[in-house]
Amino acid sequence: MAADAELQNLPGVGPATADKLQDAGFDDFQGLAVASPGELSNAADIGESTANDIIQAAREAADVGGFESGATVLERRREIGKLTWGVDEVDDLLGGGVETQSITEVYGEFGSGKSQVTHQLSVNVQLPEEHGGLHGSAIFIDSEDTFRPERIDDMVRGLPDEAIQATMDDRDIEGDPGDDDAMQELIEDVLDKIHVAKGFNSNHQILLAEKAQELASDSQDDDYPVRLLCVDSLTAHFRAEYVGRGELAERQQKLNKHLHDLMRIGDLNNTAVVVTNQVASNPDSYFGDPTQPIGGNILGHTSTFRIYLRKSKGDKRIVRLVDAPNLADGEAVMRVDGDGLVAE
Repeated sequence: MAADAELQNLPGVGPATADKLQDAGFDDFQGLAVASPGELSNAADIGESTANDIIQAAREAADVGGFESGATVLERRREIGKLTWGVDEVDDLLGGGVETQSITEVYGEFGSGKSQVTHQLSVNVQLPEEHGGLHGSAIFIDSEDTFRPERIDDMVRGLPDEAIQATMDDRDIEGDPGDDDAMQELIEDVLDKIHVAKGFNSNHQILLAEKAQELASDSQDDDYPVRLLCVDSLTAHFRAEYVGRGELAERQQKLNKHLHDLMRIGDLNNTAVVVTNQVASNPDSYFGDPTQPIGGNILGHTSTFRIYLRKSKGDKRIVRLVDAPNLADGEAVMRVDGDGLVAE
């Protein structure tokens, strides 16, 4: 049954309303079930009461919103994928890698390697599962003009030979890691599976997240469904556009909505969401590291995992797990070199 025909089975949804809902990215019961009445009201130009009825009916149809046993939750968590950083020590710190259905925040000062992480994960997500990947594609929302296809080239060439060979075999590319033509074909194929969009301001960035939901949803039956969404950086535009305490409340409201849009993409599509964040120095800090992430409590509470990157000697970087619901805090060391993220 077509998506619009399914939506028309809900109370209060006719052909025109179904079209508006689809245009706003609500093309299945599950997406409607986790929407707010206000959000749906604005998207479909309907009253909040009608929107609430639609949401309740969608929750019943999608069978979400009720209680379930811990055993059921455990079974569902077995579907969660773990995406490798390509550095064993960091993967151990993260309990196996970056989780799908979660937001992982990576923050640090300029030059600490945040963008290197997003590039490396955009490559690693495409690897076969036996090599730490998720056999998926990536979406890259670029708000600071950081995406460089040349860096992807370096990182693909820097993968272990066995991972390169397995990926070539998976994509029916004839050749081996020593074959220049085969490597070039693989690099082009990897780049083809990274969907990049440049965000010009905070409103455009929010719109791109909505478009990302459509792209992720449409890809789920593809050979390489979207399994990673990177936003680099999450806070740059919000920080630049909302200056001073007078605009703090509005900034945090918009940031909160944006984060929940990203969270929905992860939950509905079994996608890992990785956001980078800028930092500021806390002048009131007399002891310890004065570096603090931007975004306040809203970002702190919404991020499932918080990772602090800081520079060390030369190309070494300290990866510190600051917050995680089921893991102990700790640190790991990695290097950022010409091949990407590598072990110390």
